[in-house]
Amino acid sequence: MSQVPQISDAEWEVMKVLWSSSPRTANEVVEALEAHTDWNPKTIRTLLGRLVQKQAISYSQEGKVYAYFPVVSEDECVKSETASFLKRIYGGAFKPLLVNFLKEEKLSPEDIKELKVILDDKSKE
Repeated sequence: MSQVPQISDAEWEVMKVLWSSSPRTANEVVEALEAHTDWNPKTIRTLLGRLVQKQAISYSQEGKVYAYFPVVSEDECVKSETASFLKRIYGGAFKPLLVNFLKEEKLSPEDIKELKVILDDKSKE
């Protein structure tokens, strides 16, 4: 996995828009985010600029129109964020996270069955 830039929560929202469909112009990103945020269009354009600087997204230019697209995949970012979270909160240890999750979350019988299958498969590795 290549080096994945750290992405803020607000930048993550922009990335989700671009992961769902790309390339998109700044106006298209603004329209998509206006549906569920109260962000100013200038704020969204600033976030796009930050993501370009971080090399999380890039763009192509036709005349005065910039079309943005992700350079890092959603999967890469999820893996990076998960590793970062584990390191910060649980010292890199997965077991305490899993134990905490299992104690606190309400799991359906289907969830439990699926987790058992995953753990059984893991034990065979």
